[in-house]
Amino acid sequence: MDEREIRLRTSRRRLFLKTAIGTGIGLSLVSAFYVGASLRPKAEVTPEKEPLKPGDLLVYAQGGGEPKPIRLEDLKPGDPFVLAYPMDPKTKVVKSGEAKNTVLVVRYAPEALSPEVAQHAVEGIVAFSAVCTHLGCIVSQWVADKQAGLCPCHGGTFDFAHGAKVIAGPPPRPVPQLPLKVENGVLVAAGEFLGEIGVKASAGQCRQV
Repeated sequence: MDEREIRLRTSRRRLFLKTAIGTGIGLSLVSAFYVGASLRPKAEVTPEKEPLKPGDLLVYAQGGGEPKPIRLEDLKPGDPFVLAYPMDPKTKVVKSGEAKNTVLVVRYAPEALSPEVAQHAVEGIVAFSAVCTHLGCIVSQWVADKQAGLCPCHGGTFDFAHGAKVIAGPPPRPVPQLPLKVENGVLVAAGEFLGEIGVKASAGQCRQV
């Protein structure tokens, strides 16, 4: 066997070993990925985390004990809004485990509402998502002189009588309205939210992910 053939065989042997080692590492990484994926806890949608559905009753978010449905006569024009959660009318499960289910409910004089808002209201009562469209905080404060809702995180202020129009602060868009109806004197969701809830991902953010 001459020197040239020896070098050729040695070169082939090294190439085989490198390929085998590389394949082994690759398979190990793939295996680790699948093992890790199998160990990663899966997001579980429990009854209290289910999204709001048409027909859900609106109950007061504050206070413990038995969930209290919001009745038409509870709300007066000029009063601050109240925070609410949807409750499944059959199971009586309050869907408080998902922040995006937080709803704010407020009553205006019917003539104070814009036509677009009035068509989804009940006797001046309107409901909107309470999740701010800026960074997802909860709109939780009432500005009495403006009859508007305030997000305490960065001062976003929404005029609910006119479609949750942003009148102050950095929110890029209004919070979506929730259509209402009344059944046996209790406020009920008449449909889904009329728009996207909370922070809307930009195309740039989607590409980064």
